[in-house]
Amino acid sequence: MTKNSFAIKVYQQSGEILVAACDEELLGKKFEDGELQLEVHTSFYDGFRVDERGLVQQLQNSTMANLVGEQVINCVINAGIVTKDCIIRIQNIPHAQIFRM
Repeated sequence: MTKNSFAIKVYQQSGEILVAACDEELLGKKFEDGELQLEVHTSFYDGFRVDERGLVQQLQNSTMANLVGEQVINCVINAGIVTKDCIIRIQNIPHAQIFRM
């Protein structure tokens, strides 16, 4: 694995664990594609920094995830957490959501 740095924030409530992660350079940006909009709010995604290994570890414990950016998405695809057909693109920025039941 390479040494990418991702912005990540972990939320815990009522037994659920949500991981929000994005490529660091996307923080604070907004993307639109037709009716689809994606805002990478610093307040939602920016808690601390992790590398690929740290992201995968956080996701293994999560019940939900919101993931944005080429590097984050490539990491989770390579780790077998999501597949390419689960990715949508908004203004060519990849985005995936995970829900575990």
